[in-house]
Amino acid sequence: MKRAPLAGPHPVQEANGLPAIAGGEPIRARERRLIFGAPVIGEAEITSVVECLRSNWIGLGGRVERFEQEFARYKGAPYAVGVSSGTAAIHLALLALGIGAGDEVIAPAMTFCSTIHSIVHTEAKPVLVDCIRSTFNLDPAQIEERITSRTKAILVVHMCGRCCDMDPILDLARRHGLRVIEDCAHAIEATHHGIPAGLMGDAGCFSFYPTKNITTGDGGMVITRDRQVYERVKILSLHGMTADAWSRFVGGPTGYEVIAAGFKYNMTDLAASLGLPQLTTIEERWRQREQVWLTYTERLKGLPLLLPPPPAASDSRHAYHLFTPLLGDGIDRQTIITALDAENIGVGIHYVPVHQHPYYRQQFGFVDSDFPNASFVGARTISLPLSSAMSEQDVDDMATALTRIFRYYTASA
Repeated sequence: MKRAPLAGPHPVQEANGLPAIAGGEPIRARERRLIFGAPVIGEAEITSVVECLRSNWIGLGGRVERFEQEFARYKGAPYAVGVSSGTAAIHLALLALGIGAGDEVIAPAMTFCSTIHSIVHTEAKPVLVDCIRSTFNLDPAQIEERITSRTKAILVVHMCGRCCDMDPILDLARRHGLRVIEDCAHAIEATHHGIPAGLMGDAGCFSFYPTKNITTGDGGMVITRDRQVYERVKILSLHGMTADAWSRFVGGPTGYEVIAAGFKYNMTDLAASLGLPQLTTIEERWRQREQVWLTYTERLKGLPLLLPPPPAASDSRHAYHLFTPLLGDGIDRQTIITALDAENIGVGIHYVPVHQHPYYRQQFGFVDSDFPNASFVGARTISLPLSSAMSEQDVDDMATALTRIFRYYTASA
């Protein structure tokens, strides 16, 4: 059930005043700078890490096993493998599903480069699909025309915490015999028609980077319903070995064999010890981010911004990972970012589209005209701070700063 938005602006913060960049008093003092993407680390996390350090076992071990089990339980997944990053998770999932040289993988143009890097590292070719402007998610209607005899998989990204429209995507995959990998870096808590993100396709890949809703410093997870995929990811994540040091320590096989040219992609106990306490508060933190998201929607609706649409069906769940309005016509993004910086408020950009990066232009010949929606979004998107640690004052400061900045520049124009 949605709660009412947070309180409105404090009278002392006059929205009509000059912004700091024009000589006004900054909304926040420098020592109280509102940092974009700051992790939420409390005493429980600190205590857990210290206990791990004192145990003298900081590599792959029992804490990773526990983190895998508890994350799998939260997601309702039969199998989970902790790895070193979200990028590693996608790379391993692709390999475990048999993607390799000569294959093609359909993927979104609007995503972070690591999603596409993972395809390239398997020696497959990424085939990009444009996004929907309002949600940033890939457009299912444009997928089928990109399918060829070499297409082996569809890699979807649930952008900003909102699941893609998976029904037509899964139908396409079934009809064409394609595997489906879900990049759930933004979507730990998300569901689509009641099904958790990561369990609709063949493998779900998660990131625990410092800006994510759960962080292990850096880290990732692969979940799947397929035992063969699980076992392949498990082996490939640690050099292709049949047994690791922890399993040998606790009474498993005394030796091991290398049965594949694997990778050093395993998670460590030190990382898992940071993540474990956060699993106990994940729902509470989700509700707190929902409050921030709803308040932004209410407070910013009169500004020259295209706000994210509300969550879709009542049986689906938005993870509220990013709040990403699009700037209106004629508004220079760098001007707004610089003005917010003067107010001691940090923001992000999600993302510069894949097809606009020099490497991908040169390697695959991508051009803006092939992806008009991703190009539109990439030029206008701006991500506001969104965290369960944000107070009412933090949210109010962000909204007040944007309001007076827009009013100043509108009046100047």
